Amino acid sequence: MSSTDHGSTDHGSTDDSGTDHGTPGDDRPGDDRPGARTVERAFRTALYDTADTALDTGASLLAADRAADAELNRRGTEFVATAWRRGWQPADLVRFVRRELDDVHVDLVAQLIRTQSRDDRARGRRWAAQLEELSADTAPPPATDRFSHATTVLELYRLLLRLPALEPLQEPEAHRQSRPGSHPRMLTRIRALLAKAEATGFPQEAEALTAKAQELMARHSVDEALLDAQAPSPDAPGACRIGVEPPYEQAKAVLLGAVADANHCRAVWNESFAFSTVVGFEADLEAVELLYTSLLVQAQSAMAKAEAAQRAGGRKRTKTFRQSFLAAYAHRIGTRLGEVTAAAETQVTDELLPVLASREVAVTAATDRMFPATVSTRLRGVTDEAGWNEGSEAADRARMRSRPRLP
Repeated sequence: MSSTDHGSTDHGSTDDSGTDHGTPGDDRPGDDRPGARTVERAFRTALYDTADTALDTGASLLAADRAADAELNRRGTEFVATAWRRGWQPADLVRFVRRELDDVHVDLVAQLIRTQSRDDRARGRRWAAQLEELSADTAPPPATDRFSHATTVLELYRLLLRLPALEPLQEPEAHRQSRPGSHPRMLTRIRALLAKAEATGFPQEAEALTAKAQELMARHSVDEALLDAQAPSPDAPGACRIGVEPPYEQAKAVLLGAVADANHCRAVWNESFAFSTVVGFEADLEAVELLYTSLLVQAQSAMAKAEAAQRAGGRKRTKTFRQSFLAAYAHRIGTRLGEVTAAAETQVTDELLPVLASREVAVTAATDRMFPATVSTRLRGVTDEAGWNEGSEAADRARMRSRPRLP
């Protein structure tokens, strides 16, 4: 079956220096703060020992001292700030906590992130959007006793203490806001078209809407390249992380890689932390985020319908059917998007060729700097012929029209 060259990078379990992380603020002079000694005792008891008895002892210490509450929360914001220094972002942290722990821990880390952000520096548009999404999901914490709450806090801090370092990301938009030629209205139109494509129950309408969105994406990308031809931009390629959640995450990573390649970006999948890092110029990164999300929604909708038809026919191969369906969908989308890219390259003017080539080189170089060592991963578990055929047909229905003729 198909394979992907978007490898997974092993980040290890220590930081850049390979040393133990330690707890944030171990050298703090503020042991005279109310509750600070209690917090320190609880941390030394519970954070470095994975036994349940150690956790219970630490939680008992915290539950018995109400004066420790403010210091415990302050230390949590220190853990969050340390995560940022290690290359994590709000969405990454919430995604990881959700994967490893429970909803109550997700609510707690979101609260800590919001608290820490009040005193944090500005970190770019994507970061601000992640914080805004956390605020939109705010819900009142469930009532609980002090011991249970302290246990939740220590479980979360245990996890945050052991976070490895990730590749730091740079948003490629420091100069973008002041450049003429940017098209926020076009991006709004693209989002609206893809939302309609996801919502419709008619495959032909979804195809037409998605094709129109891809056409606008191509135009947006070409406009940016033309601006560089006329007045080279000081921007360098940046990167963003896009969640690639289980189940069937291999096939989803292949789909994201295909969308990234078609939009002049590169994607590297990190299986351990359930995301891919996409490297590229800002206009292209936005196109990848939008198109991947829409294609995945359309794939899941088409898969549900195809699976229902399979069940109606008496076939009960749900897991293998879904895996094969999504693998075929990703493979076919990659093929078709590759055809679109090749067709577009035949229409590029002499003026634009050197600019596109230099941007391609810049993206490749940036990817190699961030990920000097990657491995290829071959898709596993693709054994259902019906699922493969249905997935290929669904990808054909979601096909993209050729990019518009370039000026």
